[in-house]
Amino acid sequence: MHSHLSFENPPALPHEVVVETMERTLRDRSAEGEAAGVLVGTALNDEDAEFVEHWCVQVGTRAVSGSPLLGLAGLCLGHTARRFGRLSDEALALAQSLATRAEADPTDVDGRAVDGYDDVRSFLHLW
Repeated sequence: MHSHLSFENPPALPHEVVVETMERTLRDRSAEGEAAGVLVGTALNDEDAEFVEHWCVQVGTRAVSGSPLLGLAGLCLGHTARRFGRLSDEALALAQSLATRAEADPTDVDGRAVDGYDDVRSFLHLW
């Protein structure tokens, strides 16, 4: 018998749930797994571009070195660029910074930040 694993992207959650989860996680790393799903769901499915970008930037600037949320924030900035076709100067600089940090030290920021910055450059035509 062969079983197939399936993966479904997390849904966008109400903004108040996103804010509460992210703020709690940025104070206490024990909720990083939950926060990862919330951030991905927001980046992929929330229709409020400013809200999505805000939380990608908050996570990418406030999570501690070595947190898997740093690379994920970079990846989610790539999703944001793809979905909305724009990023603020602050978000663009952060995406580049996270990718640079990931290339220099993958124990600081994981490689998903590099993938995210590649998406940013591709979708915003920054090559």
